[in-house]
Amino acid sequence: MRDIDESQARRWRLVLGGAAEPGLGGLGAAGDAAMDRALSALYDSDGPAGQSTRRSAGLGGSAPNVARWLGDIRSYFPATVVEVMQRDAVRRLNLTELLLEPELLEAVEPDVHLVGTLLSLNKVMPETTKATARMVVEKVVREVERRIAAQTIAAVGGALNRAARVSRPKLRDIDWDRTIRRNLANYLPEYRTVVPERLVGYGRKAQAVRRDVVLAIDQSGSMASSVVYASVFGAVLASMRSLKTALVVFDTAVVDLTEKLSDPVEVLFGTQLGGGTDINRAIAYSQSLITRPTDSLFVLISDLYEGGIRAEMLRRIRTMTESGVQVVVLLALSDDGAPAYDHENAAALAALGVPAFACTPDRFPELLAVALDRGDVRRWADLNAGRS
Repeated sequence: MRDIDESQARRWRLVLGGAAEPGLGGLGAAGDAAMDRALSALYDSDGPAGQSTRRSAGLGGSAPNVARWLGDIRSYFPATVVEVMQRDAVRRLNLTELLLEPELLEAVEPDVHLVGTLLSLNKVMPETTKATARMVVEKVVREVERRIAAQTIAAVGGALNRAARVSRPKLRDIDWDRTIRRNLANYLPEYRTVVPERLVGYGRKAQAVRRDVVLAIDQSGSMASSVVYASVFGAVLASMRSLKTALVVFDTAVVDLTEKLSDPVEVLFGTQLGGGTDINRAIAYSQSLITRPTDSLFVLISDLYEGGIRAEMLRRIRTMTESGVQVVVLLALSDDGAPAYDHENAAALAALGVPAFACTPDRFPELLAVALDRGDVRRWADLNAGRS
């Protein structure tokens, strides 16, 4: 390589491994050599297809060896890189079974993807590991909760307050800013004033509109991150007295986890990732929870691969929208973008006026506010879907 300085050569050497040493030179610092060993143990070992790459290094087949390696990478790399390397280690080196070892779980850097993996192992996890796994899950849940709770409460609360506006407010309840803007056409230049033919105000707290929210979450394996985020959002929404929130998870069966919403960790351990999908059955159950259609929001989070009766699924969505339910369909609620999904079903939903799109957790409170305010979800999706 020409015109490459020492710092660049060092970085390229760490990226390319020992095979690039003749052209780039060796790693002089002890720390760099240790980083190289950590990278080699993962990326120079046998790949998922069993094909050997440049070196035969590996993490070894025991939890202590893996735990030691996890400790090393946390010392040498930032947390965002550690998360990527952990996911790659599980995928490339088949470490799923080792995650059942308590000493390994104590060494990992908790993140949403790891929680998804642990939840998929929940049914086969030995009792000696469950307490440690729960601590890992709880740490991630509390961090997600800290990240999204205040924003969600502010956005949803604002939407509900707007819905409670009245057209004949008492003097103390007049929203003067919106009243003036609403009546600008009645401006009298000679008097330099606006004639407020129509008053806009906020209802008193006792008059606040109460809304019902039903979250239905697909438990298929590709939806793991969405299950984690949706469970935390469900718990935050359930804490708001102006909302009545229900949460159901589904594969080929439907499980109502509403009673566990006070603790999102309990919700997550009530899920069972993997298996088939019967969206129609989940929607049918969700319909039974909706008693006030015009004051209800239904959020379906699914990749839309339907193993049930597709025509019935679409008919139920159409019935919901025609009855006044605000319906939102998310292909994913995560930072990972849209997964593989059924494009034909997504197009059929769009034809019913219900767009299907992915949404990041940071944008979800804003989407909730638009939906609860009965705004244009399609337009919001066109402007915001896929943005972080």
